[in-house]
Amino acid sequence: MAAFLLTPVTFIIIGITVLISFLCFNNREMMVKLRHHPYSEVRGKEWYRLLSSGFVHGSYIHLFINMFVLYEFGRWVEQAYGQLFGSMGSLIFLLMYLLAIAAGDLPTLLKRKNDPGFASIGASGAVSAVLFIYVMIDPWSKMYLYAIIPIYSIIAAVLYLVYSQWASKNQQDNIDHEAHFYGAVFGVVFTSILAPYMLSNFWNRLVTEFPWG
Repeated sequence: MAAFLLTPVTFIIIGITVLISFLCFNNREMMVKLRHHPYSEVRGKEWYRLLSSGFVHGSYIHLFINMFVLYEFGRWVEQAYGQLFGSMGSLIFLLMYLLAIAAGDLPTLLKRKNDPGFASIGASGAVSAVLFIYVMIDPWSKMYLYAIIPIYSIIAAVLYLVYSQWASKNQQDNIDHEAHFYGAVFGVVFTSILAPYMLSNFWNRLVTEFPWG
């Protein structure tokens, strides 16, 4: 167990996700079997899809973006969890990530359970959870949009949610854009339940570190 805790869970998640996604790129049947498909989940009791869908991606770009964001912010959040929860930090981080995949899928499960034509894939819900936990801990840190344009993390987070809501209504693809929103909410709620003072810390830093004061 100790050896496992010394290995960053973030890297393990990335490795498993890349492996499964690559396998699915070359095996359409496998992708269909693992994707989030509310109709099959309810009618066929295939509840595993609520988790497996987070390890499948529709393209190399989709995979790269999600894993890049997870790499950049997952290590930081996992380390923060270590400070919050001690030796159990990495395991709690893993639990949060897995639950966030399912939490992001639940709204479309309820809305699309009678729609055999709807399916989605991707780790975006869980990655959104990681990103928003990072924002919760350090709201005024700077992120770089397209690796060039500096933007405060809290502003980037709000814009991301606005885009996700727009995309969920206007884009027809295999990406569950609603999962971005609900995954983000889940990450904040999960962390706030386990460490309630983090919410007050967020509001305190949001106000006292306001950059244009």
